[in-house]
Amino acid sequence: MRYARHDEVSLEVAAEPAALFDHLDDQERLAAHMNKPSMMMMGGRMFYEFDAARGRAVGSVIRMGGSFLWLRLFVEEVVTEHERPLRKAWETRGDPRLIVIDNYRMGFEIEDGGGLSRLRVAIDYDLPRSFLGRVLSALFAPIYARWCVERMAKDAKRAFSVAGVSLAARWSS
Repeated sequence: MRYARHDEVSLEVAAEPAALFDHLDDQERLAAHMNKPSMMMMGGRMFYEFDAARGRAVGSVIRMGGSFLWLRLFVEEVVTEHERPLRKAWETRGDPRLIVIDNYRMGFEIEDGGGLSRLRVAIDYDLPRSFLGRVLSALFAPIYARWCVERMAKDAKRAFSVAGVSLAARWSS
């Protein structure tokens, strides 16, 4: 499927690719920024439901539901790529009930940098077709997409740091 919009973030993480992949392969941890009330979610949050594979295999299904302001949200995702320790991708299936973005494909890629990993988190997405969605997405879709990919990447980087100092820097001293 082809999507109208794209955003991505790349950064280095002080971790071996396999360790970083395993950390990111926990879908609930990866999207933890969505299950806490935040300004970006206008106080709303999402809840997760997983199949037996918990999002860790091609074909695995992840369901999310929640709220944004007074509106109920729902999306179902399916894992489309799962190649440890290099990449993982998932995309919506069916008709998501979202406000700011519509169908999307997300994922991450990891490159080995010799003790460091180069992480790229990306989203390809379409804009909503509803009137309210078109109005809100004109203002907020790029901001929301950037927030998602940045949070995923920065949360991973933070997980492999101790007190703000990267583990790689501590090991080399």
